[in-house]
Amino acid sequence: MNLQIETLRATVLALSLAGIGMSVQAQEVIKVGVLATLEGALAVSGQDGMRGMELAMKEHNFSAGGKKIEVVRASSNGKPDVAVNAARKLVEQDKVQILIGPLSGSEGIAIKDYAKTQPNVIFVNGSSAAQQTTLSDPSPNFFRFTTDGAQWSYGLGSYSYQKGYKKVAVVAEDYAFPYSQVQGFMAEFCKVGGKVVDKQWVPLGTKDYSSVIAKLPNDIDAIYVVLGGSDAVNFFSQYEQAGGNKPFIAGSITVDQTVLGYKGKRRDGLVGTPAAGPIADNWDNADWKKFVASYQKASFKDAYPTPGLFAHAYYVNTKAVLNGLEATKGDVSQLGKQLASMTLKTPTGDVKLDENRNGVASIFLTEVAKGPDGNLYNKVVKVTPNVGQTLGMSRDDFQKMGIGSRSNPECK
Repeated sequence: MNLQIETLRATVLALSLAGIGMSVQAQEVIKVGVLATLEGALAVSGQDGMRGMELAMKEHNFSAGGKKIEVVRASSNGKPDVAVNAARKLVEQDKVQILIGPLSGSEGIAIKDYAKTQPNVIFVNGSSAAQQTTLSDPSPNFFRFTTDGAQWSYGLGSYSYQKGYKKVAVVAEDYAFPYSQVQGFMAEFCKVGGKVVDKQWVPLGTKDYSSVIAKLPNDIDAIYVVLGGSDAVNFFSQYEQAGGNKPFIAGSITVDQTVLGYKGKRRDGLVGTPAAGPIADNWDNADWKKFVASYQKASFKDAYPTPGLFAHAYYVNTKAVLNGLEATKGDVSQLGKQLASMTLKTPTGDVKLDENRNGVASIFLTEVAKGPDGNLYNKVVKVTPNVGQTLGMSRDDFQKMGIGSRSNPECK
C-alpha cells in the first residue's frame, strides 16, 4: 500500500513539474528594444514612428512564433552618441535580443557600427536612411527593409527639370541623411542638364533661418529643401515672412505628414511641390488602403490623417521582425538568416534585401495636393518598383560617383 502511495505521489509531482515547465515555456518572452527620436527637432517624426511600430505589434497581438513580445522603448534626440548610449542600455542592461531603430541618418551609421560589437543581437532599422549605413562596411547583423535617402529621391531630379526647374539652390540639414537625398536628386538632375548653383547646410534644430534666406540667389527657378519636422516648419514660415516666392522641390521628410499639418499662409503654397519617397498618401492600392484604415482605426493620440513615412518605416521593419520570428518559430538565433532571405509583403509592395541587407522596394514620385477636407497630402505621380541602392547603375559605377556629402556631387 505504501509503495502505491509513494508511486502516486511521484506521479503527481512529475505531472506538476511538467505543468510548471509547460507554463514557463508558454510564457517565454522575446525582448525587443525600439529606439526612436522623441526629443528635439524630429520628435514628432519619432512619435509617428512609434505609432507604426505599435500598429504592427497590435496586429500580431504582441507575439510571434508562439512567444510573447516584450517591447522596451528608448529615446534619442537625433545625435549619434545619444542614440548609441540608448542602444547600449537596451542591449547591455535591458538585455533585448532584437533592436528596432533608429530614426535618423547619422544615428543609423552609429548604430550599425555598434551592432558589430554585439554579434548575438539582431538590429533592424527604424527609418534612418543614410547610404553609409548599409552601402559602406555593412554590419552582418543590421537589416534595413526600408530604403535609403538616395533611393527615396529616385525620379525627382528628372521630373523637376521637366517642370522647368533648371537652376536650383539647396537648403538642407547638415548630416548624413540629407547628403544622401541631395545626391539622389542631383545624380538625375545634373545628368539631364540641371544646375545646382548654391547649397546651404544648416544644423539640425536650426530655429533662425534669416541669414540662410538672405543668401539665396535671386536667379533660381526653385529651392530644393531637405528639412524635417520643426526645421521645415520654421523655414517655411520664415521664408513666407521674408516675402519669398520661389517654388519648392521637397525632400521626402519635408512633405511628410509630420510637416504638412503645420499652420501658415505659405502652407497652401506647397500645393504642387514635387517630391519623392517611400510612400504616397493617396495610392490606390488595396494593401496601402488597408494600412491607412488600420492606422486611422487605432485612434492614436495626435495621429495624422494618414500615416507618414516614419510610421510606415517603423511598421515595415517591425513587420519584418515579427514575420521572421513566425517563420523561425520564435528562434532568435535563426532570425538573421531568415531576414536576409525572405520577401516581405508591405503596404507599399514586396521588399527584398540586397547583399548588404538593404531594401529593394518601390519609390513614389509625388506632388503635394489639397484635399476637399483642407488637408494637404502627397498624390501619386508615378510608382517605380524595385529601386535598388545603386539607382539603376552598376555597383562599380555607383561607387565611382562616391557617397553623398556636403560637396559631392556638384553640377554648376
